[in-house]
Amino acid sequence: MSKPNPFRYFRTSREVIRLAVMMYVRFPLSLRNVEDLLHERGIDVSHESVRFWWIRFGPLFASEIRKTRIQRMRSYSYWQWHLDEVFVKIKGETHYMWRAVDHEGEVLDAFVTKHRDRKSALKFLRKLMKRYGRPEQVVTDNLRSYGAAMKEIGNADRQRTGRWLNNRIENSHLPFRLRERAMSRFRRMRSLQKFAAVHYSIHNLFNAERNLYSRQNFKRNRAAALAEWCDLCMA
Repeated sequence: MSKPNPFRYFRTSREVIRLAVMMYVRFPLSLRNVEDLLHERGIDVSHESVRFWWIRFGPLFASEIRKTRIQRMRSYSYWQWHLDEVFVKIKGETHYMWRAVDHEGEVLDAFVTKHRDRKSALKFLRKLMKRYGRPEQVVTDNLRSYGAAMKEIGNADRQRTGRWLNNRIENSHLPFRLRERAMSRFRRMRSLQKFAAVHYSIHNLFNAERNLYSRQNFKRNRAAALAEWCDLCMA
């Protein structure tokens, strides 16, 4: 039985919808920037349409991307996680977005909380392990909440801390920070959580790390990522 077509009741073509969602989520552009760029290509849509499309289709696209990558990531023989938290302002109040990446720079998850305590760290770790299993090592900073949470779940011997060990995730914060500034910050905790989940999935798909490959292989990987993107939500 084929899946229902999510584009069925939309007059705009699925190619335009995918393009608009990719431009808005992947690049540090505002809704009106995307509207102007589409207009230059001869596509007349309003910024409100772009907003509706990413809210409607962004989670669908992100879910399909995750499904195809989780099984491959679980098969790593030596899997190292890097955990850190980002300070985010919502209506003047500080919130914390816990983020995790693996040893190859793949973003595993993002989880938003109001507190930076043991309970929040434990909830984040359990969520990660339910989805991906247990890693060989978990690299964190010196926040005591990580140590308390790792001890409770029985992974204290796998935790690693050090001044320079967590540079991998510190650098991975940059794309999200750029995107956050373009959106003039967030207004609700729920919208932050939703956008973070969509953003890291699409970022993983198109993150080819061109510094690790020759030009030939980079072009091949980029074309493969774009082909996978064009196949999302096909009925």
